[in-house]
Amino acid sequence: MIHSQELRRKIEARQARAGIVGLGYVGLPLAVEFAQVGFDVTGIDVDRSKVDAINRGESYVQDVPASALKPLVRSGKLRATTDFGAVATLDTINICVPTPLRKTKDPDMSYIVSSCQEIARHFHAGMLIILESTTYPGTTDELMLPMFERNDLKVGEHFFLCFSPERVDPGNPKFQTRNIPKVVGGITPACTELGALFYGQALESVVPVASTRVAEMVKLLENTFRMINIGLANEIALMCDRMGIDVWEVIDAAATKPFGFMPFYPGPGLGGHCIPIDPFYLSWKTKQAGIEARFIELAGYINGQMPHFVVDKIQNALNDHRKPLKGSRLHILGVAYKRDIDDVRESPALDIIHLLSRRGAKITYSDPYVPKVHADGSVMSAISVDQGADQADCVVIVTDHKCFDYARVVERARLVVDTRNALKGYASEKIVRL
Repeated sequence: MIHSQELRRKIEARQARAGIVGLGYVGLPLAVEFAQVGFDVTGIDVDRSKVDAINRGESYVQDVPASALKPLVRSGKLRATTDFGAVATLDTINICVPTPLRKTKDPDMSYIVSSCQEIARHFHAGMLIILESTTYPGTTDELMLPMFERNDLKVGEHFFLCFSPERVDPGNPKFQTRNIPKVVGGITPACTELGALFYGQALESVVPVASTRVAEMVKLLENTFRMINIGLANEIALMCDRMGIDVWEVIDAAATKPFGFMPFYPGPGLGGHCIPIDPFYLSWKTKQAGIEARFIELAGYINGQMPHFVVDKIQNALNDHRKPLKGSRLHILGVAYKRDIDDVRESPALDIIHLLSRRGAKITYSDPYVPKVHADGSVMSAISVDQGADQADCVVIVTDHKCFDYARVVERARLVVDTRNALKGYASEKIVRL
């Protein structure tokens, strides 16, 4: 009770010393939000280049402008280090490290484990620890709790442990860290209460839930919902293609129904840090319980086939123009995984480039957010849209950045394959739509 009361006092007075482990697209925006409301924030990351950039006031995260970061660093409210020894001086720690899948689609917990091992070396009573990394239900209480709890350190009494799923949507101008409702669940009611109190100091809305497992499941439901519905849209697109129906017109018409329908759209494949990965955490966990996650596996298969479908679409379009795919010059518009961001993680563009290269095509690309990209075993550099359109036998729109001049693309290109309906409203025999 003494530790709970003291931590509550520090949080309410914004005197708690906050730590963020992992300074990527989740951790750095969170650190900035807490520093902006008065907390002293220490960021910890094993990547020296990130630490040095932050300490210079330079941002490498698109959603964190340097104009917001630099004053916090100069005032001493935000600092970064590679030394986990800083944990000894902290009152709260948010863990925001990657949780990728292995090639076997099993969860890779190594980043969480190594972070917790380092934290445990400097752990002390009175601390609040919150995991934000997406993971399977049971991670916080089964994996993390035993790493911190001892005979003299009881959860809910001497220290407090929660899970709160990150909900970052990179590049979203409307919803960012501050105004996205924050779900939080603790090992005990006292943990949940302190976790909610902490987030409530910097974020607009906090949603407490009954346990860490509920909070862990929330994130998986959110992204599984999107993944399965995108998979359905992609399967409908495959059907419409075979039947000569415009899938985009079908979806637009269906979306006029004011109830019972929510539009999802097909595309060249799933990308990003969450939707292609998170549902398989749930699938892996349910297999341990003897349950087969059939919807997840099927949607994952359909979404995984979309790059192959796009390549077949390109080949057929070239054939119709009396051009073989082998030896053709193809220009990819957009390699980021979604519109108006610089993130290429799990981007379907990389799969499409690889598949086209294997069939003998010559590839170039344009992307104002990604000047260089590692694709098909080599480093490619972006060229101008005009140059790409002029030289290519076919332009392929993979990521529909708003800054692309699509009218100019249609004017200059010999052939365009549009996987995003970016050319909606354009009428030309040279346009082939997904």
